[in-house]
Amino acid sequence: MKLFKICVASLLLVSMAYAMPLNSSARSCIPAELMQLISVDYRALKDSPTALALKKQLMPDNIKQFEAALKGIGIDPDKDVDTLAFASFRSGKQGVKNIGAASGSFDMKVVLKKMKLQKFVPRKYGTSDVYPMDGGFVMTFLDNNTLLFGESTALHAALDTRDGKTLSLDTNGDMADMMPDVDSAPVWSILDQQGTQNMMRSALGDASRIADYETLKKRLLGSRYTMNFSSGVNFDLTVLTSDSVTASTLSSLVKAGILYKKMNATAAEKVAVDNTTVDSDSSNLQLHFKSTDQQFESLMHSDLFAAVSH
Repeated sequence: MKLFKICVASLLLVSMAYAMPLNSSARSCIPAELMQLISVDYRALKDSPTALALKKQLMPDNIKQFEAALKGIGIDPDKDVDTLAFASFRSGKQGVKNIGAASGSFDMKVVLKKMKLQKFVPRKYGTSDVYPMDGGFVMTFLDNNTLLFGESTALHAALDTRDGKTLSLDTNGDMADMMPDVDSAPVWSILDQQGTQNMMRSALGDASRIADYETLKKRLLGSRYTMNFSSGVNFDLTVLTSDSVTASTLSSLVKAGILYKKMNATAAEKVAVDNTTVDSDSSNLQLHFKSTDQQFESLMHSDLFAAVSH
C-alpha cells in the first residue's frame, strides 16, 4: 500500500532501529524552520533480525557515508552510537538544509585525540571547534557524548540556533507540540504542514486528482509517526487536520486508495493491506499497520519495497 510505503521510506532515510526522546544538547540546535525531524536509536537494532535485514536492504548511501566517516574518527556506529537524530529545515536563501546529531558511549577527549593524531585540523566557528570528516561532512561536539554533523553551512546554521542567534524549535509551537505524543516511542518522527501535504498527495495517488485535494490539503496541519519492532512490526501515522470533517474525508480517501491497491496487489502486499486500519479521531486521521516478522520479511521482497530501495 502506497501510504505505508511512503512513510516507511521517510523513516528509512535514517535506518531501521528504535528511538527515544531527543537530548537537550541536540534539541537546542534545531532551527524553528524545521520541516522534518527523525530520531532513531542504534542500541536496539541488533535485537531485531527484521530491523537488521531491513537496514541491510534499504539503508541509503548518505547513511553509509556517515557511518564510514564515523569509523574514520574512531567511532564504531554499531558499538558506540546510541541515538541518531536528523533534522531537515529551511535556511532562508540557502534553501533546505540537513543536520544530524549522534550521541553514545564514545568519549570526546578520546575521539579528539585520535583526530589530532590523524592531523584533522579544526576551524573555529563562534566558540565551537569544527572538524572535517570523510565524505564532505564536518562535525563538532555539543557535549562530551554528543556530536553534531552535516554540511558546513547546515552545521553553522544549527550552531547559530544553539547560540541564540536564530529562533529554535521551541519557538515553533506547531512542531514542538507534536513531539510529546511520539518521542517516547521506539521510532518517531514529526513532519510539518507542507511536508504532510506533499506526502498525502503522493500517498493518495489518483484519488488526489479525483477529489478536490487542493482545497483539502490546506486543512492538513502536520503529521507524526512511529515504528517499532518489539513485537512484530508496528507502524502508526497520525495526520493532524483543522476539523473533524476534513479528517473524515481524508480517511475515506485513504480507505478508497487501499482498496484500489488491493485489487492489483501481490500476496504479500494483500497481507499488508489486510493488516492496515484507517480511521478518524476528532480532527486527526489515524493509520495503523501491524504484521508479524515473517509477514513483513515477505513484504520486503515485494515490488512495494523494491521501489523504496532504489
